[in-house]
Amino acid sequence: MHDSAGILLTLFAIFVAAQIGGEIAQRLKLPAVVGEIAAGCAIGPSALGWVSLPDIAIGTPLDVLAEIGVILLLFSVGLETRLDDLKKVGASAFLVGVLGVFIPFVLGALWAHGSGFDWIRSMFVAAAFVATSAGITARVLQELGVLQRQEARIILGAAVIDDILAMLLLGVVSSLQGGGNVDVGSLVGTLVGAIGFVAVIGWGGTRVMRRGSGWLDKPSHPMSPLAIVLALCLGLAYLSMRFHLAAIIGAFLAGMIASETRQRHQLEEQTAPLLAFLTPFFFVVTGAKVNLAALGNASALWALLVVTVIAIVSKLAGGFLGALKLGRRGAAIVGFGMVPRGEVGVVIASLGLAAGVFDETIYAVIVAMSLLTAMVTPPILALLLREPRAPSGTP
Repeated sequence: MHDSAGILLTLFAIFVAAQIGGEIAQRLKLPAVVGEIAAGCAIGPSALGWVSLPDIAIGTPLDVLAEIGVILLLFSVGLETRLDDLKKVGASAFLVGVLGVFIPFVLGALWAHGSGFDWIRSMFVAAAFVATSAGITARVLQELGVLQRQEARIILGAAVIDDILAMLLLGVVSSLQGGGNVDVGSLVGTLVGAIGFVAVIGWGGTRVMRRGSGWLDKPSHPMSPLAIVLALCLGLAYLSMRFHLAAIIGAFLAGMIASETRQRHQLEEQTAPLLAFLTPFFFVVTGAKVNLAALGNASALWALLVVTVIAIVSKLAGGFLGALKLGRRGAAIVGFGMVPRGEVGVVIASLGLAAGVFDETIYAVIVAMSLLTAMVTPPILALLLREPRAPSGTP
């Protein structure tokens, strides 16, 4: 049984650290998310030890709270995203998503094989290079108020495609690592189910809501519209996981459906306090998962440097090439928007460690790479997005 008093004290420490870290980051002209992740590193087991690894293990109250935080974050991002806007960038988003999986996977596998892993284990390691953390990029885009820009819509669309492909890739390498044969029929069924889920919920849900959003106002309580769409958010997050996708994909779709209602702006205002309270837990917990002690030697630090460079360059290349029609600056924004790995890389690294694919050192390197990409890219992304654009037609 968990100690309630101890949990409350840890929640207090995490929340206060998030506010301090975010404030420091913003005073340094950095996105608040950078300070929140750094705060997690500071109060985590590698530094002050106010948050221990058992406190943030999968399934613990803190881990669940952090998951709810990122679910609400992607729901709020969906509230500011219209399906019609995503349709306009569909081709670019698809290309960015595919290249953003293929290039990191190939380069990651080559690095792992060159480091002494056989090809099957190398592919498992490479899977940690693949999936973008939509939560981190979405937070930066939201902070800067640029979710309506074309680059932001491409990033969000590509993140959905990225998640589908990453899920399939992980299924393949897990089967190979376990010594079994890849069940092509099962994988095709999973792919069709995932695509079908996104298509039916995204397309069908928005059409239904456009025609019948008035029923949200029928309950007498003034907060009923918010309660109803939050129930939709949690329900679709659950269904998303049942279709082997990340919960945040379902939350994003729920927000996108709610964005078609006439209560959209009211819902945005009502969710703001929830976001201010819950989302910092996700970023602090993400930062607390890094184990600096396992990186206390030259070879581990060198591996971390190489892996981080590969992770950044490969995703940047995939996003840049896929979005070249936006021009170099727009393509660079999309490329950097796809770079953060965050919690996705941490989850895959945990699976690899539990399966005996690699040791504690490689695990620490992959986790640290995931967090470094989450911390390094937001300032660059913010700089690119804040750069004033020349007006159309300016010579």
